[in-house]
Amino acid sequence: MTPNVQSFFDDDTNTISYVVSDPATGACAIIDPVLNYDAAAARTATISADRVIDHVRREELNCEWVLETHVHADHLSAAPYVQGKLGGKLAIGDHITITQSVFGEIFNAGPDLPRDGSQFDQLFHDGDSFPLGKMTAHALHTPGHTPACMTYVIGDAAFVGDTMFMPDYGTARADFPGGDARILYRSIRKIFTLPGETRLFMCHDYLPEGRSEHRWETTVAEQKAANIHIHDGVSEDEFVTMREARDAQLGMPKLILPSIQVNIRAGYMPPAEDNGTVYLKLPVNIMGEPQTPPDETRPGTQ
Repeated sequence: MTPNVQSFFDDDTNTISYVVSDPATGACAIIDPVLNYDAAAARTATISADRVIDHVRREELNCEWVLETHVHADHLSAAPYVQGKLGGKLAIGDHITITQSVFGEIFNAGPDLPRDGSQFDQLFHDGDSFPLGKMTAHALHTPGHTPACMTYVIGDAAFVGDTMFMPDYGTARADFPGGDARILYRSIRKIFTLPGETRLFMCHDYLPEGRSEHRWETTVAEQKAANIHIHDGVSEDEFVTMREARDAQLGMPKLILPSIQVNIRAGYMPPAEDNGTVYLKLPVNIMGEPQTPPDETRPGTQ
């Protein structure tokens, strides 16, 4: 029950995508593929996704699943592109419907955005199992960062999305719409009930101070012993106080507005308008109060 795991690091977004395969059959799942996006030019590219696709083809793997751990706020998903090239079922947690409802209102999306998760082939419920070749994978609902976060346990490996980071970086923020620090704490403690030797694979690594090389693999035992935010002995109230204070100091991810409105559609762009062009919306001041500089910093008039 030890799958092969190949990682792919996207430098622009510090995101790690994975190809997880059954050694016995060559069946594989692709987790959290990235669509490159130049925000200044509103231009997409498939460089990161093509690396994943090339690996699957080179190793002669059979893609059975394209899995999203959650609706990402820091990169656009390449799931439909990957699925179009390799096949497989596109899946996410069933609480995607909550995220779609919340952000459907924020982006004032019309009837072109169903809020029932129907853009995906499969919606996993907490505890669902699914086949990967001869292996059996399990979906654990681990919300808190977002309502729809899922951890995928495949053999001795677990893919935790943004729920936590490497032990020296800590845990995910919980201040996005639908996030909750207290629920995040409970979700991480749920992951900590897995066997200590379970390999944990992160979705991001941001190089904390004192480390010069990116890392994204750890274990349950290492996280319980050394995670700077939630190691054994940290109470729920202590964690919530820390997490909420930290979140109040964080700025929004630079790609949150384009990412969310694409990713709630399973990685598909909004429908083109009558001129044939696809547009992404930028709702002004929706992610925070407008900021006015002090009078003394305002430009003077001539």
